[in-house]
Amino acid sequence: MQLTDAVVLVTGASAGIGHAAAARFAAEGAHVLVHGRDPDRTGDVAREVGGRALIADLNSPADRQRLATEALDAFGRVDVLVNNAGFGYFGRVSAMAVDVIRRLVEVDLLASIELTHALLPGMVERKHGAICFVTSIAGRTGVAGEAVYSASKFAVTAMGESLRQDLNGTGVRVTVIEPGMVDTPFFDNRPTAALEAADVAGAVMYAVSQPPRVDVNEVLIRPTAQEG
Repeated sequence: MQLTDAVVLVTGASAGIGHAAAARFAAEGAHVLVHGRDPDRTGDVAREVGGRALIADLNSPADRQRLATEALDAFGRVDVLVNNAGFGYFGRVSAMAVDVIRRLVEVDLLASIELTHALLPGMVERKHGAICFVTSIAGRTGVAGEAVYSASKFAVTAMGESLRQDLNGTGVRVTVIEPGMVDTPFFDNRPTAALEAADVAGAVMYAVSQPPRVDVNEVLIRPTAQEG
């Protein structure tokens, strides 16, 4: 799809993959809605890319609804939704607090579903749009120490792949990007990552810019540094 003057909402854009993706979309002439939870960091990225900052905590159902409303109010439409925001936890399930389990599911799964639900009808009505789910290789194969995180990412991957079939012929493109370990603060306490945020942002850009075809689903899966 044509990205010049497209309205693009990137969640989790105050750092890492989201930041890189916001910069790439802005460079293509899109109007970028930069979502983040931290006002200072999100505002800095928005100013850097010439976009608009939208502050919301995706752990909050009320904030999720407000984010969707503010995104639509900004330009009257959203052409591209990049469901990128997420957080992780490494450790045994038995050691997790229940509120951390709930936050993982709220942020990594429910936020993507609810934002898609809110913004998709306009895309279908206009017969034009794109939704990109940035998940993880952990959403394709289980990872030790990441049971709840992997469960959430598996669900997001299934959501994207099923939605892509639902929307066949509507003019709305749906893709799922599944990176391996990426060199972002997300993996600060983990082994050296093999991917750069810009690599994943490039995959997002490629996926969104292609024509909507039900038989195409771009997936980025790279080996981690440890796998060689």
